[in-house]
Amino acid sequence: MDTFLALPIAVIVFALGASIGSFINVVAYRVPAGLSLLYPPSRCPHCLHRLGKENLPVLGWLLLQGRCKYCRSPISIRYPVVEAVTGLLFLSIFWTFNISAQTFGYWAFASWLLALSLIDLDTMTLPNPLTQSGLVLGLVFQLSMGYLAQESWVGAIHQLMAGVIGAVLGIWLFDAIIMISSICLGQTAMGGGDAKLAAMMGAWLGWKYLLLSGFLACALGAFVGGGAIALGILHRRQPMPFGPFLALGAVITVFAGEAILATYFRFMFPTM
Repeated sequence: MDTFLALPIAVIVFALGASIGSFINVVAYRVPAGLSLLYPPSRCPHCLHRLGKENLPVLGWLLLQGRCKYCRSPISIRYPVVEAVTGLLFLSIFWTFNISAQTFGYWAFASWLLALSLIDLDTMTLPNPLTQSGLVLGLVFQLSMGYLAQESWVGAIHQLMAGVIGAVLGIWLFDAIIMISSICLGQTAMGGGDAKLAAMMGAWLGWKYLLLSGFLACALGAFVGGGAIALGILHRRQPMPFGPFLALGAVITVFAGEAILATYFRFMFPTM
C-alpha cells in the first residue's frame, strides 16, 4: 500500500471500527434487557437526554471528561475502551488480510465475539439470537470464501461443509465437556451458551481451527481462573464466564492459527 495513503486509510478503518464498537456497546446493554436496538436513540442512562454531536466514539467521552453533558453523571470508561478495542481490532484485521473478503468477514466475526463477550461478562449468558445469527453468518462466509477461492459452486459447497462440520463438532464437543464435568465435579464447568458459541466459532473457523481456539480458550481460562483463585478473587466453585476466553482463543486463531499449527506439526512430527 502507498505510504502516502496508509495513514488516512488507517484512520478511516479505526474510525469505522470505533463506530461499530459504539453500536456493540448498545447491543451489549439492550439485547439482554430485551430492548430494541434502534429505538430509542442513544441517550444518557441517568437523565435520559438524547445524545447528539457529543456521541462520538472515543473522542466524545474524552471531550466530556467522562461525564454527561446535561446532568454531569459519570459515564463508564467501558464505552470508550470497547470502541477503541474494536477500532484496533478492525485495524489489525485490515493490516493482516488487506482489502479482501476475509477482512470484511473477520470484521463481522470479531464484532459478534466482542458483543457476546461483554454480555457474558455482565450477565453470565450468551443470547441465542446472537449465537444463532453468528453461526448462520459464519456459514455464509464459508460458502463465499469457497466460491471466491475456486470460482465454482463445488468449491463453495466443500467449504460450506467444513463450516457445518465445525459447527456440529463445536456443540457436540462442548456438550460432552458439560456432561463429563457434571459427572466428575458435581457441577457444570460450562453453560449451554458456551456450546452454542463454540458452534458459531466452528462455522467461521472450521473444525481444525475450532479445536485450536478451544484449546487456547481452556488454557487461558485455566490460567486466569487459577490465578484468580490463588489471589482470593474467586472461590473454587464460583462460576466464571467462559465466553470471553472462547472469543479470545478465536481471535488469536484468526491471526496466528496457521502459524501455531505449522509450528506444532513441525515440532511433533519433524519427519513429515
